[in-house]
Amino acid sequence: MDLDQLAALRTPEGSAALTAAAELAGGDPLVAASALRAAGVPPTLAAAALTQAELRHRAVGKFGSAAAGMFLTRPGLEQATRRVVADRRAARLSAAGVRTLADLGCGLGADALAAARAGIRVYGVEADPVTAAMAAANAAAAGLAELFTVECGDATGFDVSLVDGVFCDPARRATGTGRRIFDPRAYSPPWDFVTGLAERVPRTVVKVAPGLDHALIPAGAEAEWVGVDGDLVEAALWCGELAEVPRRATLYRQRGTEVHCHQLIGSGATEAPVGPPRRYLYDPDPAVVRAHLVAELATELDATLGDPSIAYLYADQPIRTPYARCLEITDVMPFSLKRLRALLRERRVGRVEILKRGSALTPEQLRRDLRLAGDAAASLVLTRVAGAPTVLIGRPVDPALRRPTRGIPGE
Repeated sequence: MDLDQLAALRTPEGSAALTAAAELAGGDPLVAASALRAAGVPPTLAAAALTQAELRHRAVGKFGSAAAGMFLTRPGLEQATRRVVADRRAARLSAAGVRTLADLGCGLGADALAAARAGIRVYGVEADPVTAAMAAANAAAAGLAELFTVECGDATGFDVSLVDGVFCDPARRATGTGRRIFDPRAYSPPWDFVTGLAERVPRTVVKVAPGLDHALIPAGAEAEWVGVDGDLVEAALWCGELAEVPRRATLYRQRGTEVHCHQLIGSGATEAPVGPPRRYLYDPDPAVVRAHLVAELATELDATLGDPSIAYLYADQPIRTPYARCLEITDVMPFSLKRLRALLRERRVGRVEILKRGSALTPEQLRRDLRLAGDAAASLVLTRVAGAPTVLIGRPVDPALRRPTRGIPGE
């Protein structure tokens, strides 16, 4: 995609090509291209329209129905914030008194559009000309062009004294190759600039990769990890006046047409007690684990760790919690392929799900080695208990459990 192709897509002819391409999305790309050309769409315009149709189809999971009118790139879509997450972040910024916001590295504009929908005036800065033009087109398509404007340029050159809040989502993919950048010091804008923003603007939020090393979290900042339906999707640093707690895990759960938000908070520095496995095992959500809030969850569940370095919790009672999945454990034994195979064969187990933490075993290889046969199902947990390789056999607990006797913080 280049600027000329984007401009062509925004013409009446391009709009018609996009409509036709949308009807063909999800099918054979060669058939779709032939159909558009047969309808008289020039090859270059047809290719651009089909690419947008494919990306819009993929973007529905992040943006909902709004994806149908957005202009997208593959890297931009991968890094873009889900609408439910962006909307909550915008609401929090608005509640903190942010009325003007600089979005430095605005990408396709997902976060900026959410802030604009919350009534915040947003000034976006994007280094890539095509992406900047797409962000502006997305603002126009959403009817938010008066609240969200974009300039193409270097984010480090923007005068942040003109705004009362900053959001920065540094690029985490290498230019040209699209490969992920895991070292924050190689982000664009540079990490030193990003972390220095909080010293210049008291209300600063930085979106970072969920694998961020805790040692890189600026002093005094709130670090938040975000999960959506069990997937860890991002992390954010809330700096200056926006910091409320040291660590936060925010989970979104889809229940039918409704989305529920749950938040677990804590210091991130507490250690959970250690004890032997008990009847119920809790597998914490990845966001809880990355936020170092397993100990806080253990307190609420009256649970213990089986090994101080493994984030599985064990308790005597099943309690419904949005922060972990619960299994009822029937067997705990030192790992032995021969013994495990014999036990599963005796119980006619032919289907297993395999969970692992702290085990070097590969689930796919173990599944083959077990040579399962039968019509029963079981859950296998490969882990360590008190440092020893251990396998636990169990089954998922019905999620319709009793509520905790004490409320979980932030729920």
